[in-house]
Amino acid sequence: MPTYEYACTDCSHEFEAFQSITAKPIRKCPECGKRKVERLISGGAGLLFKGSGFYITDYRSDSYKEAAKKDSDSSSKKTESKKSDSKKSDSKKKSDKKTSKTKAA
Repeated sequence: MPTYEYACTDCSHEFEAFQSITAKPIRKCPECGKRKVERLISGGAGLLFKGSGFYITDYRSDSYKEAAKKDSDSSSKKTESKKSDSKKSDSKKKSDKKTSKTKAA
């Protein structure tokens, strides 16, 4: 059964109620007694699936996550250096083409 959050629009009292999904929303404020209570939209609770039916990689430790982040950062730096090397060789090829055209003319 879910827990619903409510707020009174008159006295601003906020409270939670553990109700069935099919139950009618609460309308009367337990603090002031007026019928100006509205159900709030909440984010709900996060689900954690634990047990033998789940992969060990589903819940990694913080140290593992940090190591993976460092590894991905270093691989991205290698990729960037390869790109810059290829740009240098492309510019060298272009300059070689220009000089060969001027020699031919």
